[in-house]
Amino acid sequence: MNDTTVSSAAEGAQETSRQVWRARSPGTAEPASPALEWLVLTHQLPTQPAYLRVKVRRRLSRIGALPLKNSVYVLPPLDDAREDFEWLCREIDRNGGETTLAVATFLDDLTDARLVNAFREARAADYSAIVRAAAELMDGRDGVSPPASDEERVQHMRSRSRTLRRQLEETGEIDFFGAADREAAERAVADLEALARDPTPCAGSGAGRSRHPASDRVWVTRAGVKIDRVASVWLIRRFIDPAARFRFVSAPCDRHGEREIRFDMFDGEYTHEGDRCTFETLVARFELDDPALAVIGEIVHDIDLKDEKFGRVEVGGVASLVDGIIRVSGDDDEQRIARAAALFDGLYEHFRAASP
Repeated sequence: MNDTTVSSAAEGAQETSRQVWRARSPGTAEPASPALEWLVLTHQLPTQPAYLRVKVRRRLSRIGALPLKNSVYVLPPLDDAREDFEWLCREIDRNGGETTLAVATFLDDLTDARLVNAFREARAADYSAIVRAAAELMDGRDGVSPPASDEERVQHMRSRSRTLRRQLEETGEIDFFGAADREAAERAVADLEALARDPTPCAGSGAGRSRHPASDRVWVTRAGVKIDRVASVWLIRRFIDPAARFRFVSAPCDRHGEREIRFDMFDGEYTHEGDRCTFETLVARFELDDPALAVIGEIVHDIDLKDEKFGRVEVGGVASLVDGIIRVSGDDDEQRIARAAALFDGLYEHFRAASP
């Protein structure tokens, strides 16, 4: 290793620094005094082999190193982090590059605080991506062709759940400062694994079933309602089942009673079918031949599936309004659907008036 500097004196100081890292609570943004030590890697790569640059960049990402500037990366002074950096140095040196590995402190606490927050933000983004992937898989929107049979569907879900579990574990290993959304990612993967182990409570896909008689029913859907579900609740109450009651469940698939109907959830009676969102499925299955509802369905589709299929100019505004409703309402699903009802009432009257 060329010009590698990790002093023996610094090694003794690292244990003190390590205790500071470990003692920090996840919600504390400011580093403790005295100034914290960091492992700092600088490197210069040769022009050949061409693949080395990509390989090094991927390796730095996997070990959770944070870029300070071009070719300068930092990690907290933990034994595993130091070993990861040292192995990378050997790889770069062996291929004709140059590396310097040092223990360093910054002269102001603000730099330490910015680094800690940057590490947290990077891992929070990783956890959020896992949550989204799990939700899309349970909704049947994971970007792959629908499996041909129930058995293939279950096998696909089990394979993807293993992949997400591995990603979660790898992210946890480089989550040095207790990033947000870790618990949400744990719950999402656990729910997905539970569904993959025992899909029988939801046996029988809703796709292709005959129109379901709906009157004074309890409609069951996932908690944390967003665009497709809030729009579907409005549609159900106004056009399908005026006496409808709603139950919001946290489990991805819930055992349901005889008079309960599941919608916008895995294997629900009414959910995504083909390239339709749940709102569109309800309009089609209940034969609601209304041009204004068709336009609202296109808007909901483009927001929910993010595929710009219809290219509606109203998408950005409606998406922002629904996002604001969700933020104002917090975790209260009843508040979300109550506030959103006024929005969809207004949209419906607008598009109905504009219809020929």
